[in-house]
Order: sequence, then structure tokens, then C-alpha cells
Amino acid sequence: MQAKHLGFFRILSSLTGNTKNVLEPAIQLTRSEKWKLGSTIFLGKMIGLGLVFLAMIFLPGMLGTPAQAQTGYTAHETAMVNSINTVWTLVAAFLVFGMQAGFVMLEAGFARKRETVNVLMECILDTCLCGILFWAIGYAFMFSHGNGFIGTHWFFLSGAPDTYEATGVPILAHWIFQFAFADTCSTITSGAMIGRTSFRGDILYSIGVTGFIYPIIGHWAWGPDGFLVTMGSAGNFLPSLGQPFRDFAGSTVVHTIGGVISLAGAMVLGPRLGRVFARDGGGMPAPHNLTVAAVGGFLLWFGWYGFNPGSTLSALDAQGIGRVAANTTLAACTGGLAAMMAAYWWGATKGKFDLAFSINGFLAGLVAITCPCYWVSPLGAILLGAIAGFVVYAGAWLVEYCRIYDPVGAVAVHGFCGIWGTLSLGFFACGKYGATGPLGADNSAPVTGLLYGGGMGVLKAQFIGSAIITIGTFVVAFILMWVIRQLPDPWNLRVEAKGETGSGGIDVFEHGTEAYPHQPAVVDIPEYQPQPKEQPVFS
Repeated sequence: MQAKHLGFFRILSSLTGNTKNVLEPAIQLTRSEKWKLGSTIFLGKMIGLGLVFLAMIFLPGMLGTPAQAQTGYTAHETAMVNSINTVWTLVAAFLVFGMQAGFVMLEAGFARKRETVNVLMECILDTCLCGILFWAIGYAFMFSHGNGFIGTHWFFLSGAPDTYEATGVPILAHWIFQFAFADTCSTITSGAMIGRTSFRGDILYSIGVTGFIYPIIGHWAWGPDGFLVTMGSAGNFLPSLGQPFRDFAGSTVVHTIGGVISLAGAMVLGPRLGRVFARDGGGMPAPHNLTVAAVGGFLLWFGWYGFNPGSTLSALDAQGIGRVAANTTLAACTGGLAAMMAAYWWGATKGKFDLAFSINGFLAGLVAITCPCYWVSPLGAILLGAIAGFVVYAGAWLVEYCRIYDPVGAVAVHGFCGIWGTLSLGFFACGKYGATGPLGADNSAPVTGLLYGGGMGVLKAQFIGSAIITIGTFVVAFILMWVIRQLPDPWNLRVEAKGETGSGGIDVFEHGTEAYPHQPAVVDIPEYQPQPKEQPVFS
């Protein structure tokens, strides 16, 4: 018994290193004993690992569940994938909706200060009106099945399925994402019409744009059976072309449509009273608050990270999301630099760096990359963004030369650069990437542009789709604006002359207030007179 206890104490002292208090003189292990103990422990561990491996090999067969490669997803796994993709889509939708703050600041900053309240009210009206109309009829026209020209189901979202097509994203989540896009298009429209559009006229044309023009023409390119979506396939529009029209996130569907409607409205309205164009001895009017405009531009850039990456509708396409975000960033950077240098070399402030053109330059790069962002390489994004910077500079001066008043630059930024971005896919698609999907990318049929050996097919399809949407939008929008222009005041498209020239301008005339109320230069403040302290009274 004593020998057993001594053996225990020897082991304990060897493991703890405490040889001073545990029977120090009698428990030292010999070298042979240490080897035996170590070998026993090591052998026991190896036997245990062997038993674990044997259980992994034979136990599933004994239980009747042999291991095999997974060929599909369980209902639980599918629900998890759909939930992840839905959260991603909603986060992107919230980012896109946040662009409204950028739009109101950008437009208010570029406008005159007497037009600021009107700009803010128009953007608020457009957003609220867009939500109701897109819920009632817009989403149905644009995204439901019908024919190649218009959707014919799901009005008021009635009868819509639980999820949109094969995305797995709930229909309401898809609706909120697309509502944010529709709201963006509606807000772009007002850019070239600032300062002389009556508020009631704005209500009327906003109903036409959000409820009918944007969703119906958008159906052609984004609807499940739109004729530009199915273009190039057997039995559909231009089957010999062999290519559909592609617009990943909306260079055409959102930006070109918005920019062209804005152009039509500016042409019908005419310039504001007293505006003198450059060819007549005047020039582009100075923005009233470039600080606000610059902050608004950066808010738009931030929101674009929902606009473009979010259009995957899939959080599982990790490579696609990362590529789209990187391309978006690079195109914005080169667009801003190119427009900055164009204004430096050739602008009215030649030899100086123009802030307004720099802001519109990076916005031009963002608009241009919106269509091809999924299919181009980072180098392609850099090049097409730089070209967009020069396009927006030349476009702004073209609009000025044509005596069209566009104080924000909406036509050049969204209209011209939207067209360029759509065509750029035909040049810069790098031949590596195909389509995104709820479970990831499908690159089995990559898109290849002219500069990468793909021939003219993609470029032809992009040109045809862009031309059809641009011309169709302009014709319908011009008719709409012209009809509203014929209405009597106060429903006429243009505000009454006293609304432009009166005290406080259109802000006071339409809204009864100014963004910057007059403050007295000096305010009389009574001089501070210290009160004498009461002396303590001692009894």
C-alpha cells in the first residue's frame, strides 16, 4: 500500500515540477521509468485516435446513412440562402434610397438660393408620389409578366408570388429595391427643370414619369419578357442578332431615361428669365453653394455602392459583388480626374481647377459604369470612367451652346454618360463573366466586347437597345411636357413670371418661405449688469 502511494507521489511531483514538498527524497523517477510512462501515454492517445477514425468510417454504414456528395439543397438551406440574399437586397435598397439626400443637396447647391426650397419640396414630392404610384401600377407595368412592351399583372401587388422569379427574394423586398431605383429616375428628371417649373406642373409630370414612362419603358429592358431582354433569341425581336440588350444596374433604364426626360422638360420650358448663354455673351450661372453640392455628390457616390453591387440581388456572388464595387470606385475616380483636367485645359476658368465640373465628373463615371460594372475588368472601368469625364464636359457645353438651360448638368451627366456607359459594354466586356444568380455566378456564357475579341455583336445589341429607349423616352416625354405646358395657371408646367422675378423668387411664390431668411446684421443685446451681492445679516 505504501509503495502504491509512493508511486503516485512520484508521478505527481514529476508532472507538477514540485519536488520540494511532495516526498522529495523518495519520489524521483528514474530515466527508465520516465520512458515507460511517456510511452504508455503516447500509445494510449494513438489508440484513441485510431478508434475515432474507425468510427468515422464504419459507423455511418452501420446506421444506414452512407456518406455521399450533396446533389441539392434542403428546404432549410434554401431558406437560409434566400434570407441572406434578402438582407443583402434590403441593405442595398436602403443605400440607394439614401441617395435622395445626395440629390437634394447636389441640386440645391447648384441652383440659385431663391430656388432652394422649391428643389427640396420637389424631391420630397417625387419620393412620396413615387412610392404610392410604384406600389399601385408602376411595379406591375415594369416587372410582371405580360408581353414584350408592358406587364399586365400584380397591380397593387395583388396576386404577386411570394418571391420574384428565380431570385428567391421576397416580392416586397424586391419592390422596395426597385422603388428606390424609380425614385432615383424621378429625381434626375427635375435636374434640368429647376427654377421655372410650377409645383403643380411638377406634380402632373411626376405622375406621368413614375407611373407610366419609367416603368413601361423599363419593362422593355428589365421585365421578365421585355422585348429587349429576349432580343436576339429565336422567335423574338431581331433573332439574327444573337445578343440581348444588357443593362446590369441602369445606365439606360434609370439614368438615360431620367436624363432624356429632363432634356425634354428643359426644352419645353425654355430658359429662366434673364438667362444669357455663352454664345450670346453670357455663361453658365454660378452655383449658390458648392459646399452643399460637393457633400451631396459624395453622398451619391456612397449610395452607388448599393446601386451597383446590390443589383446582383445575391450576397453569395462574392466575387461579383467585390468586382462591381471596385469597378464602381475606379470609374468614379477617373471620371472626376478627367473632367477636372478638361475644365483646367479648356474651361471658362482655364488654368484653374473647377469644382463643379469635378463633382459632375465623378458622377459621370458612376453613371457610365452602372451598365457594364459586372462584365468589365478594373482596367476597363478606369478607361471608360475617364472617357465619361470628357463626355460630361463636352456634353455640358453642347447643352449650353444649344441654349438649353440645365443648371445642374443632369442632361450631360445622366443622359449623355448613360448612353456612353451602355455602349461601353460593347467595347470593354472582358470575356470572363456571365450572369449572377442567387447561389453565385454562372460564367458558362461570358460576355465579350469588341476590344477583347468578341466582335461587334454585343456593341450592336447595346446600340439598338440604347437608341430605342432614348428615342422612345424623348418622344413620349416631350409630348407629356408639351401638353402640361398648354394648361392654364397654376397647372401650367412653367411657373408664372412673377414667380421667377418677384421678391424671394419661386421659393416665396410657391412655398411662402425662403431657405435663408433675412437675419438682422446687429441684434441689440442688453448689457449685462451684475447684481450686488446681499450682505449676510448676523443676529
